[in-house]
Amino acid sequence: MKSRLLEQLWNELYLDLYNKDSLDTFGLQQFLDFLKQAKQTYTPFFNEPSLDWYKDAVVYSLYVDLFNKNIQGLIEKLDYLETLGITCLWLLPILESPMKDAGFDISDYTKIRDSLTGGDEDVFDDFLLEAHKRGMRVIFDIALNHCSIEHPWFQEAISDKNSSKRDYFIWSDSQDKYKEARIIFKGLCTSNWEWESNTEQYYFHRFFAIQPDLNYRNPRVLLEMTKVLVNWKLRGLDGFRADAIPYIWKEEGTNCENLPKTHTVVKFFRAALDFIEEDTLLLAEACQPPKKVVEYFGDGDECNAAYHFPVMPRIYRSLAEQSNEAVQMALSPDFTPQDIPDNCQWMMFLRCHDELTLEMVTPEERKTVFDFYVKDPLWNFREGEGISARLATLFEENPKRIKLAYSIMFSLLGTPIVFYGDEFAKTNDMNFYTEQVELTKIKDSRYLVRGRINWDEVEDKLKGDNLASDIYTFMRMIIAARKAHPVLGRGSLEFLSVKDSEGKARTQVLAYNRSMEDDREKNVTIIQNLSDQQIRTIPPVTISKNMDLLGTTIKINEETLTLAPYEFLWI
Repeated sequence: MKSRLLEQLWNELYLDLYNKDSLDTFGLQQFLDFLKQAKQTYTPFFNEPSLDWYKDAVVYSLYVDLFNKNIQGLIEKLDYLETLGITCLWLLPILESPMKDAGFDISDYTKIRDSLTGGDEDVFDDFLLEAHKRGMRVIFDIALNHCSIEHPWFQEAISDKNSSKRDYFIWSDSQDKYKEARIIFKGLCTSNWEWESNTEQYYFHRFFAIQPDLNYRNPRVLLEMTKVLVNWKLRGLDGFRADAIPYIWKEEGTNCENLPKTHTVVKFFRAALDFIEEDTLLLAEACQPPKKVVEYFGDGDECNAAYHFPVMPRIYRSLAEQSNEAVQMALSPDFTPQDIPDNCQWMMFLRCHDELTLEMVTPEERKTVFDFYVKDPLWNFREGEGISARLATLFEENPKRIKLAYSIMFSLLGTPIVFYGDEFAKTNDMNFYTEQVELTKIKDSRYLVRGRINWDEVEDKLKGDNLASDIYTFMRMIIAARKAHPVLGRGSLEFLSVKDSEGKARTQVLAYNRSMEDDREKNVTIIQNLSDQQIRTIPPVTISKNMDLLGTTIKINEETLTLAPYEFLWI
């Protein structure tokens, strides 16, 4: 069945580009034989695979080297992560790379960087085993749209014009092709084309010039990249964060984003992975409006999960304006499709390895968020379209505001993602920024939100009475509460109107009910004061207990609920 599906998708992609006889020479049948053999040798670690395990996950995102030096260092911190409550590790780029873009410039898709393994690839297998023993899933980043200029494919392509690898990339004698494709890194790049002196032609790139785009119009590229995914799955990986997938397919006269054949390529990836086992997570990194993002779910046959990029900046806007309007708008039916396939999931985050992106908001919203949060011009990323600052830095190390933001993220929708160091309020790292600018010669302000963890220093802080230990203790508590209530990952969302005793709407309060039709006794109601003022209101639901799920005393007198500044209740 899956073989027929792969053949069908193959024909959809290429029969209008090649005649049947020439298309047969690209090796689909050999690829199908490879899949059948791989299926026979595959041994899953989890004997009872959960096909939608990611719905109940708490994800922790980290750079291995910055987190704790290397893969062995990561193994040594698995107990720490287990104690925190993490159930899925998202490893930011670990594949071989010259590290000109934090590892997103991949020079070998089959190999982990020697600096992370010490030259012993087996250490990664040891890590997977130890993580799986603790019930942790593991996914990692893979850039499917582009590679590094140091990848052997590109090196061969520029050294030999007659090489078959030449057509693995996109070449032109001028910069007139794909004119409608926007420049993604505004302020950092001036064109999507880069001159290559050896070949005396331009090559196409959507990101930095060090990252030439792959040419999926060449069927060999599709087969090569799909084999990469399958081989990592065979090794024990549980999923992939598919970086920059909206840009995979290019066509003249279009903006080269979200094209129909991009979706066909993703379906091909998914069908091949499902051929081996159907519990592999394919996470779409598509910074697009929700109505476009849901297209990457397909009919449940493309990506299993995707980030809801527009919600994140609107959480910050709601906290800046002390109003629930922005969050409610972002999740309204007019903005976010309410019905997604049953096997699919939104992923939620407050901060990630990149900037706080302001692409998916209006110009007015962008100005509001930018003006409120940017305290240093260096934080400006992409000419006002993003903010390079860590969570604790953005909230000026105010524990109440940090905790409130986490309450929203952990309860609002989908699966939560924690960026490494945020669990103990790590702040911007200027030293790391300076070091990386000197190394890469690129003034990328996102280096501010990365940086190394000094575990001796952190462990001392966690023993004391300070911001780090306060946030860490809170994070353990909220993660445990989240895991104890599956409705927060699987249930529906209904916003609740909160009013005062005179019937006036309290827009400073963000409240909603999370529920599942088949188990209403496990519903959870969230009530959150977005303001810096105490608020008295009529509770939107009946409250019969004097303490919430996070151990907070509920201050209710007769029919009046009192919320302290930035207070939140999980009821």
